[in-house]
Amino acid sequence: MSLFQIDAGKEWREGQRQSFFLAKELKRNGYSFQFVVQPGSPLHKKATDEGLPVLPLKILSKADALSILQLSLAMKRKKCRLVNYQDAHSVALGSAAASLAKVPIRVISRRVDFPLKKNMLSRRKYTKNVDAIIAISDGVKNVLVEGGIDAKLIRVIPDGIDFAPYEDKTSRDYLRHELSFAPDDFLVGIVAQLSDDKGHEYLIQASKHLREHTPKIKIIIVGEGPLRLELNKQVEEIQGEDMVFFLGFREDIPQIFNSLDVFVLSSDHGGLGSIIMDAMACRLPIVATRVGGIPEVIDHQKTGLLVPPQRPKSLAKAILKMYEDRELAHRLGQKGYEEVFQKFSAESMASKAIDLYEELAKKKGVKLLRAG
Repeated sequence: MSLFQIDAGKEWREGQRQSFFLAKELKRNGYSFQFVVQPGSPLHKKATDEGLPVLPLKILSKADALSILQLSLAMKRKKCRLVNYQDAHSVALGSAAASLAKVPIRVISRRVDFPLKKNMLSRRKYTKNVDAIIAISDGVKNVLVEGGIDAKLIRVIPDGIDFAPYEDKTSRDYLRHELSFAPDDFLVGIVAQLSDDKGHEYLIQASKHLREHTPKIKIIIVGEGPLRLELNKQVEEIQGEDMVFFLGFREDIPQIFNSLDVFVLSSDHGGLGSIIMDAMACRLPIVATRVGGIPEVIDHQKTGLLVPPQRPKSLAKAILKMYEDRELAHRLGQKGYEEVFQKFSAESMASKAIDLYEELAKKKGVKLLRAG
């Protein structure tokens, strides 16, 4: 065995999707690897269905002694030469297991632009026995450097998307039929977990301003999370039930995208805003906040409109501009599609990660094995 990919995520979020893409490319390129995932998680199911070499390991906490021991034994048994930690839980638990198993090469993937905690323990986690950190954007890299991490340790590898699900165009009436909207209703959608950093509250506040101009704009919120009840209450308080619609978790994202007129991401923070790329693959015009790595994906007024975070009026103004100027919206959507197709693909992301693995292996005189 050669490679271990560890993703302790219990939900299906962008990090798990990127882990899944990378594992698929490792298999396609013939690498011998083990994909460590939470048992029963959506990632576990998808990886199993894809025929990937899965090792289900229950990770209860960052200091789960039993899981550390089990993982280190698996690493020894499979002769692990390189491990890539895909999330925070993986870093804490995986690094302890890798030390016990004496794994020679260790890589961390960092997806968020939250500042590192200002203590030696946090910085040590990202430097002790770490050979490289993969940052998904320059924004994430800058935060790491500001937190005291040596820039030479960091490699920027943007997320990628799988274009295949978006190649089959469905009717743009898909959601209109489901929700009984009129043909001329203007559908503005967001797909994101209902959590503090995604800024749904500001989009809901923006809907108040939008309603003052037209009743035809409808806000579609796709996703689940801890803020569901709070956001529902906020909609009720502004009497926006006829304008804001919660669809919960959905598997039919390509069909939903094809039903929308505009895609919005109202985040407070953003590693890269990878879901924006999926929307761009559907030729959707984008309105997003200028945070994290999002400006690395969206070129303001060329492939979308960027607004300051936590500014409902600015968000509403940009959405209204798309509603009133359909030619502009179409032009931004088409240009965004061309841009994302050229720069961001799952194959490109995985290829760059694999190149990094090989580069690190060569430096340490380690051979990464291919499947028999």
